[in-house]
Amino acid sequence: MRIAKKVEEMAPSGIRAFFDLVLGMQDVISLGVGEPDFVTPWHIREKAIYCLEKGYTSYTSNKGMPELRRTIANYLHKRHGISYDPEEEILITVGVSEAMDLAARATIEPGDRILVPEPWYVMYGPIIDLAGGKPVFLTTKLEHGFKITPRQLDEAVRKYKPTGLVLNYPSNPTGASYTKAELQELCQAIERHDLVVYSDEIYDELTYDFEHTPLPTFKGMRKRVIYLNGVSKSFAMTGFRLGWACGPAKVIGAMTKIHQYTMLCAPIVSQMATMEALKSGFKDVLDMKREYMRRRRFMVDALNAMGLVCHNPEGAFYVFPSIQSIRQPSLEFAKDLLKKKRVAVVPGVAFGESAEGFVRMSYASSFENLKEAIVRIKSYLGT
Repeated sequence: MRIAKKVEEMAPSGIRAFFDLVLGMQDVISLGVGEPDFVTPWHIREKAIYCLEKGYTSYTSNKGMPELRRTIANYLHKRHGISYDPEEEILITVGVSEAMDLAARATIEPGDRILVPEPWYVMYGPIIDLAGGKPVFLTTKLEHGFKITPRQLDEAVRKYKPTGLVLNYPSNPTGASYTKAELQELCQAIERHDLVVYSDEIYDELTYDFEHTPLPTFKGMRKRVIYLNGVSKSFAMTGFRLGWACGPAKVIGAMTKIHQYTMLCAPIVSQMATMEALKSGFKDVLDMKREYMRRRRFMVDALNAMGLVCHNPEGAFYVFPSIQSIRQPSLEFAKDLLKKKRVAVVPGVAFGESAEGFVRMSYASSFENLKEAIVRIKSYLGT
Protein backbone atom coordinates (compact mmCIF):
# COMPACT_ATOMS: atom_id res chain seq x y z
CA MET A 1 0.00 0.00 0.00
CA ARG A 2 1.33 3.45 -0.89
CA ILE A 3 2.33 5.85 1.86
CA ALA A 4 2.00 9.60 1.35
CA LYS A 5 5.43 10.92 0.39
CA LYS A 6 5.29 13.74 2.94
CA VAL A 7 4.73 11.23 5.75
CA GLU A 8 7.18 8.67 4.42
CA GLU A 9 9.95 11.27 4.38
CA MET A 10 9.11 12.55 7.86
CA ALA A 11 11.62 11.57 10.55
CA PRO A 12 10.21 9.97 13.72
CA SER A 13 10.33 11.95 16.95
CA GLY A 14 13.93 12.12 18.13
CA ILE A 15 12.72 11.76 21.71
CA ARG A 16 10.60 8.68 21.15
CA ALA A 17 13.12 7.05 18.83
CA PHE A 18 15.79 7.31 21.49
CA PHE A 19 13.56 6.06 24.29
CA ASP A 20 12.70 2.94 22.35
CA LEU A 21 16.25 1.95 23.32
CA VAL A 22 15.39 2.27 27.01
CA LEU A 23 12.50 -0.19 26.94
CA GLY A 24 13.32 -3.37 28.78
CA MET A 25 16.55 -2.06 30.32
CA GLN A 26 16.97 -2.50 34.07
CA ASP A 27 18.14 0.05 36.67
CA VAL A 28 17.76 3.03 34.32
CA ILE A 29 17.35 6.53 35.71
CA SER A 30 15.38 8.44 33.10
CA LEU A 31 15.91 12.18 32.76
CA GLY A 32 14.28 12.08 29.39
CA VAL A 33 10.52 12.17 28.99
CA GLY A 34 8.96 15.59 29.61
CA GLU A 35 6.37 14.54 32.15
CA PRO A 36 5.89 15.54 35.79
CA ASP A 37 6.83 12.82 38.26
CA PHE A 38 4.01 14.02 40.50
CA VAL A 39 0.66 12.25 40.43
CA THR A 40 -2.32 14.43 39.54
CA PRO A 41 -3.55 15.99 42.85
CA TRP A 42 -6.13 13.87 44.59
CA HIS A 43 -9.04 16.33 44.51
CA ILE A 44 -8.72 16.52 40.71
CA ARG A 45 -8.63 12.72 40.38
CA GLU A 46 -11.57 12.49 42.77
CA LYS A 47 -13.56 14.85 40.57
CA ALA A 48 -12.85 12.64 37.56
CA ILE A 49 -13.91 9.53 39.45
CA TYR A 50 -17.09 11.23 40.69
CA CYS A 51 -17.97 12.27 37.14
CA LEU A 52 -17.67 8.67 35.96
CA GLU A 53 -19.77 7.46 38.87
CA LYS A 54 -22.45 10.01 37.96
CA GLY A 55 -22.51 8.73 34.38
CA TYR A 56 -20.73 11.55 32.54
CA THR A 57 -19.60 9.47 29.57
CA SER A 58 -21.07 11.34 26.59
CA TYR A 59 -19.78 13.63 23.86
CA THR A 60 -19.71 17.35 24.57
CA SER A 61 -20.00 20.32 22.24
CA ASN A 62 -17.22 20.31 19.61
CA LYS A 63 -15.90 23.50 21.19
CA GLY A 64 -15.87 21.91 24.63
CA MET A 65 -18.22 22.21 27.58
CA PRO A 66 -19.56 25.77 27.94
CA GLU A 67 -18.84 25.61 31.69
CA LEU A 68 -15.17 24.80 31.02
CA ARG A 69 -14.82 27.55 28.43
CA ARG A 70 -16.29 30.02 30.93
CA THR A 71 -13.93 28.71 33.62
CA ILE A 72 -10.93 29.26 31.32
CA ALA A 73 -12.16 32.75 30.40
CA ASN A 74 -12.54 33.64 34.10
CA TYR A 75 -9.13 32.19 34.94
CA LEU A 76 -7.39 34.16 32.17
CA HIS A 77 -9.15 37.38 33.14
CA LYS A 78 -8.39 37.08 36.86
CA ARG A 79 -4.87 35.72 36.44
CA HIS A 80 -3.65 37.86 33.55
CA GLY A 81 -6.30 40.43 32.67
CA ILE A 82 -6.99 38.87 29.25
CA SER A 83 -10.59 38.84 28.02
CA TYR A 84 -11.76 36.10 25.65
CA ASP A 85 -15.38 35.36 24.70
CA PRO A 86 -15.99 31.76 25.86
CA GLU A 87 -18.56 31.27 23.11
CA GLU A 88 -16.51 32.33 20.10
CA GLU A 89 -12.85 32.70 21.09
CA ILE A 90 -11.99 29.56 23.09
CA LEU A 91 -11.69 26.00 21.81
CA ILE A 92 -11.03 22.95 24.01
CA THR A 93 -8.57 20.52 22.42
CA VAL A 94 -6.96 17.15 23.06
CA GLY A 95 -3.77 18.59 24.53
CA VAL A 96 -1.77 21.53 23.23
CA SER A 97 -0.35 19.37 20.44
CA GLU A 98 -3.77 19.17 18.82
CA ALA A 99 -4.29 22.90 19.39
CA MET A 100 -1.02 23.65 17.55
CA ASP A 101 -1.97 21.28 14.73
CA LEU A 102 -5.39 22.90 14.30
CA ALA A 103 -3.91 26.40 14.42
CA ALA A 104 -1.38 25.54 11.72
CA ARG A 105 -3.89 23.89 9.41
CA ALA A 106 -6.39 26.70 9.85
CA THR A 107 -3.99 29.55 9.04
CA ILE A 108 -1.09 28.28 6.88
CA GLU A 109 -1.34 28.38 3.09
CA PRO A 110 0.87 26.06 0.98
CA GLY A 111 4.41 27.42 0.89
CA ASP A 112 4.02 29.85 3.80
CA ARG A 113 7.23 30.20 5.78
CA ILE A 114 6.91 29.99 9.56
CA LEU A 115 9.78 30.99 11.86
CA VAL A 116 10.66 28.53 14.62
CA PRO A 117 13.36 29.33 17.20
CA GLU A 118 15.86 26.48 17.54
CA PRO A 119 16.27 24.37 19.68
CA TRP A 120 12.61 23.56 19.06
CA TYR A 121 10.13 21.12 20.50
CA VAL A 122 9.83 18.12 18.21
CA MET A 123 6.24 18.71 17.05
CA TYR A 124 6.59 22.17 15.51
CA GLY A 125 8.46 21.37 12.31
CA PRO A 126 6.38 18.32 11.32
CA ILE A 127 3.08 20.06 12.12
CA ILE A 128 4.04 23.01 9.89
CA ASP A 129 5.11 20.59 7.15
CA LEU A 130 1.85 18.66 7.34
CA ALA A 131 -0.09 21.92 7.08
CA GLY A 132 1.74 22.70 3.83
CA GLY A 133 4.06 25.32 5.27
CA LYS A 134 7.84 25.53 5.42
CA PRO A 135 9.46 25.82 8.85
CA VAL A 136 12.43 28.20 9.00
CA PHE A 137 14.60 27.56 12.03
CA LEU A 138 16.26 30.48 13.84
CA THR A 139 19.35 29.47 15.79
CA THR A 140 19.48 30.66 19.39
CA LYS A 141 22.67 30.50 21.43
CA LEU A 142 23.71 29.56 24.94
CA GLU A 143 25.35 32.95 25.49
CA HIS A 144 22.00 34.65 24.76
CA GLY A 145 20.06 32.32 27.04
CA PHE A 146 18.58 30.49 24.02
CA LYS A 147 16.33 33.46 23.20
CA ILE A 148 15.55 35.15 19.90
CA THR A 149 16.06 38.90 19.67
CA PRO A 150 14.10 41.61 17.80
CA ARG A 151 17.13 42.18 15.57
CA GLN A 152 17.25 38.48 14.69
CA LEU A 153 13.54 38.59 13.91
CA ASP A 154 13.99 41.63 11.67
CA GLU A 155 16.78 39.92 9.74
CA ALA A 156 14.79 36.70 9.34
CA VAL A 157 11.77 38.58 8.00
CA ARG A 158 13.89 40.40 5.42
CA LYS A 159 15.51 37.15 4.32
CA TYR A 160 12.61 34.67 4.36
CA LYS A 161 9.40 36.77 4.15
CA PRO A 162 7.56 34.60 6.71
CA THR A 163 3.89 34.82 7.62
CA GLY A 164 4.17 33.52 11.16
CA LEU A 165 6.28 32.76 14.23
CA VAL A 166 6.14 29.92 16.76
CA LEU A 167 6.98 31.14 20.24
CA ASN A 168 7.28 28.59 23.06
CA TYR A 169 8.05 30.00 26.49
CA PRO A 170 9.12 28.71 28.91
CA SER A 171 10.81 26.55 26.33
CA ASN A 172 11.03 22.84 25.83
CA PRO A 173 13.92 21.84 25.66
CA THR A 174 15.96 24.73 27.07
CA GLY A 175 13.74 26.13 29.84
CA ALA A 176 14.38 29.62 28.44
CA SER A 177 11.70 32.26 28.97
CA TYR A 178 11.27 36.00 28.41
CA THR A 179 10.82 38.91 30.80
CA LYS A 180 8.02 41.38 30.20
CA ALA A 181 10.53 43.90 28.82
CA GLU A 182 12.02 41.34 26.41
CA LEU A 183 8.55 40.37 25.19
CA GLN A 184 7.61 44.02 24.69
CA GLU A 185 10.54 44.46 22.31
CA LEU A 186 9.66 41.26 20.45
CA CYS A 187 6.02 42.38 20.14
CA GLN A 188 7.10 45.60 18.46
CA ALA A 189 8.99 43.57 15.84
CA ILE A 190 6.08 41.13 15.45
CA GLU A 191 3.63 43.96 14.84
CA ARG A 192 6.06 45.74 12.53
CA HIS A 193 6.20 42.67 10.30
CA ASP A 194 2.51 41.70 10.62
CA LEU A 195 3.22 38.15 11.80
CA VAL A 196 0.78 35.57 13.12
CA VAL A 197 2.13 34.11 16.37
CA TYR A 198 1.49 30.59 17.60
CA SER A 199 2.25 31.12 21.29
CA ASP A 200 2.70 27.84 23.16
CA GLU A 201 2.68 28.73 26.86
CA ILE A 202 1.97 25.31 28.37
CA TYR A 203 4.71 25.77 31.02
CA ASP A 204 3.50 29.25 32.06
CA GLU A 205 2.85 28.45 35.73
CA LEU A 206 6.32 26.87 36.00
CA THR A 207 8.20 30.17 35.60
CA TYR A 208 10.69 30.71 38.43
CA ASP A 209 12.62 33.98 38.38
CA PHE A 210 9.94 36.44 37.24
CA GLU A 211 6.22 36.51 36.53
CA HIS A 212 5.10 34.92 33.28
CA THR A 213 3.43 37.41 30.91
CA PRO A 214 1.16 35.93 28.21
CA LEU A 215 1.74 37.32 24.74
CA PRO A 216 -1.90 38.40 24.15
CA THR A 217 -1.64 40.88 27.04
CA PHE A 218 0.58 43.22 25.02
CA LYS A 219 -0.91 46.03 22.98
CA GLY A 220 -1.81 44.98 19.45
CA MET A 221 -1.08 41.29 20.08
CA ARG A 222 -4.49 39.87 20.84
CA LYS A 223 -5.61 40.11 17.20
CA ARG A 224 -2.52 38.32 15.86
CA VAL A 225 -1.80 35.70 18.57
CA ILE A 226 -3.20 32.18 18.80
CA TYR A 227 -2.69 31.49 22.49
CA LEU A 228 -2.15 27.81 23.35
CA ASN A 229 -2.23 26.38 26.86
CA GLY A 230 -3.48 23.50 29.00
CA VAL A 231 -3.16 21.60 32.25
CA SER A 232 -0.69 18.84 31.35
CA LYS A 233 2.49 20.26 32.85
CA SER A 234 1.59 22.69 35.64
CA PHE A 235 -1.13 20.49 37.14
CA ALA A 236 0.59 17.13 36.41
CA MET A 237 -2.32 16.05 34.18
CA THR A 238 -0.51 14.79 31.06
CA GLY A 239 -2.71 11.70 30.69
CA PHE A 240 -5.90 13.76 30.73
CA ARG A 241 -4.90 15.22 27.33
CA LEU A 242 -6.62 18.56 27.81
CA GLY A 243 -5.56 21.82 26.18
CA TRP A 244 -7.14 24.93 24.74
CA ALA A 245 -6.65 27.58 22.10
CA CYS A 246 -7.73 31.21 22.40
CA GLY A 247 -7.76 33.75 19.60
CA PRO A 248 -9.85 35.82 17.20
CA ALA A 249 -13.31 34.34 16.63
CA LYS A 250 -12.65 33.80 12.91
CA VAL A 251 -9.53 31.72 13.61
CA ILE A 252 -11.11 29.72 16.44
CA GLY A 253 -14.10 29.04 14.17
CA ALA A 254 -11.80 27.71 11.44
CA MET A 255 -9.95 25.53 13.95
CA THR A 256 -13.26 24.18 15.24
CA LYS A 257 -14.24 23.10 11.72
CA ILE A 258 -11.17 20.86 11.51
CA HIS A 259 -11.54 19.68 15.11
CA GLN A 260 -15.14 18.57 14.59
CA TYR A 261 -14.14 16.30 11.71
CA THR A 262 -11.18 14.74 13.51
CA MET A 263 -11.28 14.68 17.32
CA LEU A 264 -14.95 15.78 17.65
CA CYS A 265 -14.36 16.81 21.27
CA ALA A 266 -12.02 16.32 24.20
CA PRO A 267 -13.03 13.62 26.74
CA ILE A 268 -15.80 14.83 29.03
CA VAL A 269 -14.12 13.48 32.19
CA SER A 270 -10.92 15.39 31.36
CA GLN A 271 -12.93 18.55 30.80
CA MET A 272 -14.64 18.26 34.18
CA ALA A 273 -11.36 17.47 35.95
CA THR A 274 -9.83 20.57 34.34
CA MET A 275 -12.61 22.74 35.78
CA GLU A 276 -11.66 21.44 39.22
CA ALA A 277 -7.97 22.13 38.57
CA LEU A 278 -8.52 25.73 37.46
CA LYS A 279 -10.92 26.50 40.30
CA SER A 280 -8.98 25.04 43.22
CA GLY A 281 -5.69 23.49 42.12
CA PHE A 282 -3.20 26.33 42.44
CA LYS A 283 -1.90 25.39 45.87
CA ASP A 284 -0.83 22.08 44.32
CA VAL A 285 0.91 23.95 41.50
CA LEU A 286 2.84 26.10 43.96
CA ASP A 287 3.91 23.04 45.97
CA MET A 288 5.20 21.31 42.83
CA LYS A 289 6.85 24.52 41.64
CA ARG A 290 8.83 24.88 44.87
CA GLU A 291 10.17 21.35 44.49
CA TYR A 292 11.08 21.94 40.84
CA MET A 293 13.04 25.04 41.89
CA ARG A 294 14.99 23.02 44.46
CA ARG A 295 15.84 20.41 41.84
CA ARG A 296 16.76 23.08 39.28
CA ARG A 297 19.31 24.64 41.64
CA PHE A 298 20.85 21.25 42.34
CA MET A 299 21.10 20.21 38.68
CA VAL A 300 22.50 23.51 37.38
CA ASP A 301 25.13 23.68 40.14
CA ALA A 302 26.11 20.01 39.80
CA LEU A 303 26.43 20.10 36.01
CA ASN A 304 28.49 23.29 35.98
CA ALA A 305 30.72 21.90 38.73
CA MET A 306 31.61 18.88 36.57
CA GLY A 307 32.38 21.07 33.55
CA LEU A 308 29.16 20.71 31.58
CA VAL A 309 28.28 24.36 31.01
CA CYS A 310 24.62 24.83 31.88
CA HIS A 311 22.59 28.03 31.80
CA ASN A 312 19.97 28.64 34.51
CA PRO A 313 16.57 27.87 32.94
CA GLU A 314 13.87 30.39 33.80
CA GLY A 315 11.05 27.86 33.59
CA ALA A 316 9.71 24.39 32.66
CA PHE A 317 11.60 21.41 34.16
CA TYR A 318 14.59 20.92 31.87
CA VAL A 319 18.27 21.75 31.90
CA PHE A 320 20.16 21.89 28.60
CA PRO A 321 23.87 21.48 29.36
CA SER A 322 26.61 21.72 26.76
CA ILE A 323 28.69 18.60 26.14
CA GLN A 324 30.93 20.31 23.57
CA SER A 325 33.98 19.97 25.82
CA ILE A 326 33.65 16.18 25.57
CA ARG A 327 34.00 16.23 21.76
CA GLN A 328 31.37 13.54 21.39
CA PRO A 329 28.20 13.83 19.25
CA SER A 330 25.10 14.17 21.39
CA LEU A 331 23.48 10.94 20.14
CA GLU A 332 26.68 8.99 20.77
CA PHE A 333 26.99 10.57 24.22
CA ALA A 334 23.38 9.69 25.11
CA LYS A 335 23.67 6.10 23.88
CA ASP A 336 27.01 5.56 25.64
CA LEU A 337 25.77 7.08 28.91
CA LEU A 338 22.70 4.84 28.76
CA LYS A 339 24.69 1.71 27.99
CA LYS A 340 27.49 2.22 30.51
CA LYS A 341 25.81 4.09 33.36
CA ARG A 342 22.08 3.49 32.85
CA VAL A 343 21.16 7.20 32.71
CA ALA A 344 18.77 8.26 29.94
CA VAL A 345 18.99 11.79 28.53
CA VAL A 346 17.80 13.18 25.19
CA PRO A 347 20.46 14.05 22.60
CA GLY A 348 20.33 17.69 21.58
CA VAL A 349 20.19 16.83 17.88
CA ALA A 350 16.58 15.71 18.45
CA PHE A 351 15.72 19.43 18.80
CA GLY A 352 17.40 20.69 15.65
CA GLU A 353 20.80 20.82 13.99
CA SER A 354 22.07 23.78 16.03
CA ALA A 355 21.25 21.88 19.24
CA GLU A 356 24.05 19.41 18.51
CA GLY A 357 26.57 19.58 21.34
CA PHE A 358 23.86 19.70 24.03
CA VAL A 359 21.61 17.21 25.81
CA ARG A 360 18.25 17.69 27.49
CA MET A 361 17.83 16.47 31.04
CA SER A 362 14.49 16.63 32.80
CA TYR A 363 14.45 17.29 36.53
CA ALA A 364 10.86 16.05 36.76
CA SER A 365 12.24 13.12 38.70
CA SER A 366 12.72 12.49 42.41
CA PHE A 367 15.55 14.29 44.17
CA GLU A 368 17.10 10.93 45.03
CA ASN A 369 17.07 9.91 41.38
CA LEU A 370 18.66 13.21 40.38
CA LYS A 371 21.46 12.80 42.91
CA GLU A 372 22.19 9.27 41.74
CA ALA A 373 22.07 10.36 38.10
CA ILE A 374 24.67 13.07 38.78
CA VAL A 375 26.93 10.51 40.47
CA ARG A 376 26.65 8.25 37.42
CA ILE A 377 27.22 11.04 34.92
CA LYS A 378 30.29 12.20 36.85
CA SER A 379 31.59 8.64 36.83
CA TYR A 380 30.99 8.41 33.08
CA LEU A 381 32.93 11.63 32.44
CA GLY A 382 35.77 10.25 34.50
CA THR A 383 36.11 7.34 32.08
